[in-house]
Amino acid sequence: MTPLALAHGARSALIPLLAGLLGLAIFLVDTLTPLDMAVAVLYVAVVMLLADVLTTRGILAVGGLCIVLTSISFLTVHNVRFEPEAVARACVAISAIIVATLLSLRNRRASDSLRDQAALLDLTHDAILVRDADDTILYWNRGAEELYGWTAAEAIGHRTAELLRTGFPLSPEAAIAELERDGRWEGELRHARKDGSRVIVASRWALRRDAQGRVQTIMETNNDITARKAAQDRLDKAQSELTHVTRMATLGQLTASIAHEVNQPLAAIVTNGEACLRWLRRPEPDVGEALASVERMIANGRRAGDVVARLRALSRRQSGRHERLDLNALVTESLALIERELARHKVTVTLDLTERLPAVAGDRVQLQQVVINLAINAAQAMEDTPRPRRLLLRSGIEAGLDGPVVRVSLTDSGSGVDDEGLTHLFEPFYTSKPDGMGLGLSISRSLIETHGGRIDATRNAERGMTFAIILPAVKEPRA
Repeated sequence: MTPLALAHGARSALIPLLAGLLGLAIFLVDTLTPLDMAVAVLYVAVVMLLADVLTTRGILAVGGLCIVLTSISFLTVHNVRFEPEAVARACVAISAIIVATLLSLRNRRASDSLRDQAALLDLTHDAILVRDADDTILYWNRGAEELYGWTAAEAIGHRTAELLRTGFPLSPEAAIAELERDGRWEGELRHARKDGSRVIVASRWALRRDAQGRVQTIMETNNDITARKAAQDRLDKAQSELTHVTRMATLGQLTASIAHEVNQPLAAIVTNGEACLRWLRRPEPDVGEALASVERMIANGRRAGDVVARLRALSRRQSGRHERLDLNALVTESLALIERELARHKVTVTLDLTERLPAVAGDRVQLQQVVINLAINAAQAMEDTPRPRRLLLRSGIEAGLDGPVVRVSLTDSGSGVDDEGLTHLFEPFYTSKPDGMGLGLSISRSLIETHGGRIDATRNAERGMTFAIILPAVKEPRA
């Protein structure tokens, strides 16, 4: 037990004894000494001392007893001689005792009401504590006892930051500044339990000021989210692994396109190298043509390097890195990676890209994965349809709720889906393909939503589907 709790218990035990001794002393002085003053008024101190430790009936009994003692002293001292001054003093004393008793009863009712309200706070599972402007704990509910391990008697009187070893997301100063500015603050905190273990809580603070605007009390409500945070971390890790697996499966499907994309510039390098040698081996070497061949070799070498870099980025397992992106360029790069796959499905690609689109903020590899997945899905959806098989990619800018958004749509001429399929299209493991995993669209939607956007799917008027990627445009700083 803390020194504060011991002191509180000792005080509760001593008050009735002190009040009894004081009452006895007042009675003896009032009865045995010939003082011409209202000594009985001092009984008010007895009533007020016991007001905090007695019930309503107890306060009434003490008040009545003090009035009886006052009357006994008056009758004993003055017998049957009721002098006006003595009667007045007795009336003043009795009136004071009555007023003190009534005020004590009123204070008791207020205290009982506050105690009942505090009992209601004990019904919640959340940890609720009240502290003053100096961070000293004034109230500690049962939920706080269960969460942290300290009883109310052990916690009250300590500083919150020292007892709980609070860890803030940014800094204590930033949280306090926001609290004083807005009157409330909320965020995630790290606290220590009595046994030394750490707990993550969703914390909400509310500030109360006095009539002069000074900070009076702060109520803090903490909800344990340790298990939820651990589950969310596991879910994020699993989703990251699943995204990587899907990306590698996509690369597996694009093996032929990859070989084609890399072989083209390599073959061009060889051809230009042979041409360069021929120009240099002539009786009169044509240096100009040889230089042009070397420049073409360098250009094709860079093209091959770009293809390899894009493929390595697509296969790399890393967390997203957001940057300013041109969606038109991203669409063009993505189509270059799947050119052979689209050709194998005999798909004709048409581009209708709006020039000078606003930039978007995003991870290039993740958004490229979404475009590739949607384009391959469209090609596969048109596999059983008669030719022509057309894939139209459009880009444009639209007005959104929070500002302009950039829209990229892919429209195919495939068989489309029915009403039920449209409802479950983005659900995990739902697929209309016999050999499909049903993860591509679900992961694509998740990736777009992490970028603050969305994917819409609609049926075309005649046949086929249109998938639209909508992303918020980067807000340019005002000049």
